Amino acid sequence: MAVGLLPLLLSIVFPACGFAGAAGVTPPGYVDFPHLALPASPNKALAAPAGFTPKPTFDTPRYGLPPAALYALVARVAAAEPRTYGLSADPARMQQAWVARTPVANFPDVVIAQVRPDPAGGSDLILYSRSLYGYSDFGANAARLRRWLDAISRAAAPRS
Repeated sequence: MAVGLLPLLLSIVFPACGFAGAAGVTPPGYVDFPHLALPASPNKALAAPAGFTPKPTFDTPRYGLPPAALYALVARVAAAEPRTYGLSADPARMQQAWVARTPVANFPDVVIAQVRPDPAGGSDLILYSRSLYGYSDFGANAARLRRWLDAISRAAAPRS
């Protein structure tokens, strides 16, 4: 996959724009979500269970799936997203990350997911999406997380 002329020009100022896929983006490593310091800028979104700290942009539901099944489902939903590329995975900690690129300028956003066991026997999900460049994202990260959560909920819903 090659990048277009605009991303190559932008890469003079924004280096990661000049790369294809997940190339040019440093994997985030393990993210300790309860101690995550969210930036003051509006170019991020956090979805987490109600009552989570830091305060999420919006709440995620509890899932009636075992953690390993939800972890795999999140990976399938991410793989179905256009211009989204695997960046890192830590199955032991149930955490994975992707690079999601904008269609024209190839700007990279990083999406990180963590699945945790729910005391009731299911699992819960934390999703964090943030832009690498810029102050505002015009709601793109929140829209992405809502789209992913809708797809996860549809796939996780019991079928009759």
